[in-house]
Amino acid sequence: MKLSKYRFIIKPEQEIILPPYKGSTFRGGFGHAFRRAVCIEKGNECGECNLRYKCIYSYVFETLITQEENGGQGSKDEYVSHPFIIEPILDERKRYGINDRLDFHLILIGRAVDYIPYFIFAFEELGRRGIGKNNGKYDLDKVISVHENIEVLIYDGNSHFRDNYLVIDSVELVNVAAKHDQHRVTLRFLTPARIKYQGKFTIDITFEIIIRNLLRRLSELAKVHCDEKWDLEWKALIQRAIDKVSTIHSDLRWHDWERYSQRQGTKMKMGGFLGEITFEGDLAEFMPFIKLGEYLHIAKGTVFGLGKYEIV
Repeated sequence: MKLSKYRFIIKPEQEIILPPYKGSTFRGGFGHAFRRAVCIEKGNECGECNLRYKCIYSYVFETLITQEENGGQGSKDEYVSHPFIIEPILDERKRYGINDRLDFHLILIGRAVDYIPYFIFAFEELGRRGIGKNNGKYDLDKVISVHENIEVLIYDGNSHFRDNYLVIDSVELVNVAAKHDQHRVTLRFLTPARIKYQGKFTIDITFEIIIRNLLRRLSELAKVHCDEKWDLEWKALIQRAIDKVSTIHSDLRWHDWERYSQRQGTKMKMGGFLGEITFEGDLAEFMPFIKLGEYLHIAKGTVFGLGKYEIV
């Protein structure tokens, strides 16, 4: 697997009014701007377009895996995880003036890494059209490729794009994971994690639930966006997660919030849990998945930045 991470820095041209959690606002506005920028048949829905399997917008926002790609499994083409994550700034400030600066992170996965120029162009277009409650306009000041303590400027706000962005290889993350404590790990959830277990959203989290969700998400991303099928003994791995790792501390708490869906024309409940949970046991074989999940998040709503955690 490969991925890349960027910091976008924008400067308001006028006051911008945003909700306390900004991820869904940026994702929604960006989606419209991206479609306007690249869609050839703007009057049609993606499902009716003959170019959908070759279109960048369709790949990024209406991500499908065909029956053929899925090895003939399932009765039809299926929507799968998108190849990007928007991580908004985590303060709950609502108003930003012309003297302020607003940052957010963008993570691209697999083939989408090569599409970073399109993402930059779309966020520029969004700035011209405006965002937030008052459609406040902004300038895209710069885009910086980031990895650990390294930063590389790839866009200077004047249409000067450099393709020397940093690519993060999963093999590197596996090596980093080996340096963590292999017997105890604490996960701090920074944005609401919407994890379902037995069909219901839950806060009663075990290590098994974490690993099940991580494996499901990460293996799908690897298969769809990196052309890499994981050959794992899934049942045995899950059983070892149950038998060899236990929860020794948890202060998880539920956090409710709502987002407005323009597509569905209604407010949607998007609650999830925040806080810390500590696991102890034989963690060595699980740490690579946990480290990769630190970059790629977990559970539902990841494109908005939900399910973000850090290893502490």
